[in-house]
Amino acid sequence: MKVEETPYRRLCSTKNILTVNGQFPGPTLYARTGDTIIVDVYNKGNRNITIHWHGAKQPRNPWSDGPDYITQCPIQPGGRFTQTIIFSSQEGTLWWHAHSEWDRATVQGAMVIYPKKGATYPFPKPYAEFPIILGEWWKEDIGQLYNETIQSGGEPNISSAFLINGQPGDLYPCSKPDTFKLMVDYGKTYLLRLINSALQEMLFFSIANHKVTVVGSDASYTKPFSSDYVTISPGQTIDLLFTADQSPNHYYIAAKAYVGGAGIPYDNTTTTAILQYNGNYTSTSTPSLPNLPSHNDTKASVHFTGSLRSLADKNHPVDVPRNITTPLFYTLSINTLPCLNNSCAGPNGTRLASSVNNISFVDPSIDILQAYYYHVNGAFGTRFPNFPPFLFNFTAQDLPLYLQTPKQGTVVKILEYNATVEIVFQGTNLVAGDDHPMHLHGFSFYVVGWGLGNFDEDKDPLKYNLVDPPLQNTIAVPVNGWTAVRFKADNPGVWFMHCHLDRHMSWGMDVTFIVKNGKGLGAQILAPPPGMPPC
Repeated sequence: MKVEETPYRRLCSTKNILTVNGQFPGPTLYARTGDTIIVDVYNKGNRNITIHWHGAKQPRNPWSDGPDYITQCPIQPGGRFTQTIIFSSQEGTLWWHAHSEWDRATVQGAMVIYPKKGATYPFPKPYAEFPIILGEWWKEDIGQLYNETIQSGGEPNISSAFLINGQPGDLYPCSKPDTFKLMVDYGKTYLLRLINSALQEMLFFSIANHKVTVVGSDASYTKPFSSDYVTISPGQTIDLLFTADQSPNHYYIAAKAYVGGAGIPYDNTTTTAILQYNGNYTSTSTPSLPNLPSHNDTKASVHFTGSLRSLADKNHPVDVPRNITTPLFYTLSINTLPCLNNSCAGPNGTRLASSVNNISFVDPSIDILQAYYYHVNGAFGTRFPNFPPFLFNFTAQDLPLYLQTPKQGTVVKILEYNATVEIVFQGTNLVAGDDHPMHLHGFSFYVVGWGLGNFDEDKDPLKYNLVDPPLQNTIAVPVNGWTAVRFKADNPGVWFMHCHLDRHMSWGMDVTFIVKNGKGLGAQILAPPPGMPPC
């Protein structure tokens, strides 16, 4: 993979973007369950870069996971790094992307993991399959956007367009000729591997006049269910079947933002592609648009996400942890920090921040994995709290201002090997309540419960789904709501967890887990590979 500057024209203007091998979106990687792939990453660009293999569990191999200053220092311009990607048990769709600043806006691509040889999909084999990558485009340079946002302390500029497979679609200026077209034959069934690579927005997605059947999410099979629309978080993948069973014509495929928080600026445009039937017919002059939910329809968002269930059959069993040894309660908050002379662009001249349990994460100067492995003192603290420091009505409309200021620090949470972990994520209404798509590296987790409002520790666990909860690596915690997940800490190493809305991640809504080594070689971190990028 060669990361390089490449000129791309969108929305009537041309700019240089970082790409892999000159392609945007980048090349698709193909593998089978159980495969190991070795990728040489060359940085021929002008900025530091890292690559993350999103959803690959990387057993005992955090060295190749990719988040900068967590498991490696960035690959500097002119440098290279050989990464090993281990596809242990996942099957379905994952993706890869840059994990440094906001460069994943253009440095991204799909990963398709087929069943092992001799195995088949747990649904009828589709006639054909297509990756569909939803993205976000800014007319300005992404590095500049990141720097301006961090320096100003305010919200980032909203995007200029959303994208389907790198194209905005014909509702935007100068975009009609390059609109992505999906060519289909009447009566055939197709598999869409849907990925949300947008930096800052959850998205609603739909195909006009066609229902989709959900069969997987985050490289784990689900019980099939039919829907008119999809809600998909940044970082998430969803596998969809649809049958070309309508009158041969042209139909819009469309996506637009879902924003649950009140008063949060967002891009209110709609990206489109064309579903085009093959054959001889006269198409209508303008394709019909699908009925997407309203931009702030939280009920539609949680209804879709709450419908996901693991397939849980004899070939795809579930193993939900029952006896929890490590219960964690993590509040997710937007915060503010004081700014000299009230000169920042956040509320009342403050600097916007975000936190987990009131700790806003600060990147260290050496990556945490190397500091941990080589026993470097002083690089991080180890007392990340299991519970928030203040208990209050987390989702109340008016909360006292003193709660808005977090502590800042590089603090990790240590987990014993094979600990059974439950995290209850609780969204708060500090500054501005919002949805938080939380992503955990190195693991998938079972989503055993969710709800709107405050978590009730007495009543809500009684309603957990411990029979067929979905197995995911990214889950949207609903605005002013909660989500409970469970996993077994059986992967030793250093693993990042963060909100996948990149502004929230950069503001500090992050936790780093260190899973200690177990007994025996098979339960210990692998030795570091040669050529780790220098700090």
